[in-house]
Amino acid sequence: MSEQTRPDLKRLFIETYGCQMNVYDSERMRDVLSPLGYAITERPDDADLVILNTCHIREKATEKVYSEVGRLRAHKERRVAEGKGMTIAIAGCVAQAEGEEIIRRAPAVDLVVGPQAYHKLPELIARAARKTGERLAADFTAQEKFDALPARAPDGVTAFLSIQEGCDKFCTFCVVPYTRGAEFSRPLADVLSEAQSLVDRGVREITLLGQNVNAYHGSGGSGFADLLRRLAGIDGVERLRYMTSHPVEMDDELIALHGEEPKLMPYLHLPVQSGSDRILKAMNRKHDGAFYRDIIARLRKVRPDIALSTDFIVGFPGETDKEFEATMQMVRDVTFASAFSFKYSPRPGTPAASMMAQVAEEAMSERLQRLQALLFEQQRSFNESQIGRVLPVLVTGDGRRPGQKHGRSPYLQSVHFDDTRADNGDIVEVRIDHATQNSISGARHEMATA
Repeated sequence: MSEQTRPDLKRLFIETYGCQMNVYDSERMRDVLSPLGYAITERPDDADLVILNTCHIREKATEKVYSEVGRLRAHKERRVAEGKGMTIAIAGCVAQAEGEEIIRRAPAVDLVVGPQAYHKLPELIARAARKTGERLAADFTAQEKFDALPARAPDGVTAFLSIQEGCDKFCTFCVVPYTRGAEFSRPLADVLSEAQSLVDRGVREITLLGQNVNAYHGSGGSGFADLLRRLAGIDGVERLRYMTSHPVEMDDELIALHGEEPKLMPYLHLPVQSGSDRILKAMNRKHDGAFYRDIIARLRKVRPDIALSTDFIVGFPGETDKEFEATMQMVRDVTFASAFSFKYSPRPGTPAASMMAQVAEEAMSERLQRLQALLFEQQRSFNESQIGRVLPVLVTGDGRRPGQKHGRSPYLQSVHFDDTRADNGDIVEVRIDHATQNSISGARHEMATA
């Protein structure tokens, strides 16, 4: 009998929006609830517990939550009529920012859980069943959360590892300091212990996560570069990555490490947001275009093949055509292997939301279209540059057809390749013979023997 048909299991549906931190949080909520008998289901209408893990970065995020709750309410009413019931929980940054309003406007919601309180889910669910206690948990207790979490249950050979939360940078467009709180770094020993536990469970590639991951400062004065060195020294860790970084935290030691440590993959996500110095100042980014370009030049000096990814915001309040062209020039100067680009969205409570000279929607759309066309061209060009190369690919699963495997290149590209022998977790040499905008493909490369 499969998990999906066992009558003794409770069914959990989690919908995740937004960043990789939310993906990690959803995985940890699953871990917290597993001892209570919850198994994942792909169908919200079949769930005993539905969690919407929300993101507050984009415009109208809260309204999307209410829209989804409206659809879930019909499922909940049907299940109640059948004598089954359904608990609806809103988690994540919208829960943190709009918790009391969600409770007021959406009676179908049973629980509202901020990103620092999901370790309390078992207690909150029990209270909801008894209809006692608070429905809102949105306090900032990062250390308490990490201390209370159970051992990880990774799904495969790659895993996220959260080492830092919160943000002290206060970019004028961003809600993270208000929804995730001040910067908090986990103790070094705790991070190393969790990494060892992941390796013991078969993980070979670890991606370190944080709102400002390279701002990590562990116990005993250990910095981010020191943490990476210690993680690289764990037997069984084959690959290390990290995201999301801030340019002002890219210190000399970290830059040098990219040229010294082979386990640190040649891929870096380093958001710049704009190419205009005036806009960067208005964003309170604490760096200008020359500073960013210098970091890139230094990284490429120590690791010439490094692939770069970034974020751009188009149409920040007051952005002129000339300032947007400075962003386009930044893209041409740096060249990116991938990028995320968005139209500016005013977030309530952030300084930029009250700025004058908001850019017209039509202008933002036109600029975003031009920017993305250039970024997509660069992404395709980078992928095509791999044709003819032999790359070490970490096998993560089966491909799209029999006899094919799927994996990750050192540059975080999705790779499909022909191979009938490789197992998940193997690192195999693959000769690349085809590329699209979003992936590359080839066949296993057999080394010549004398």
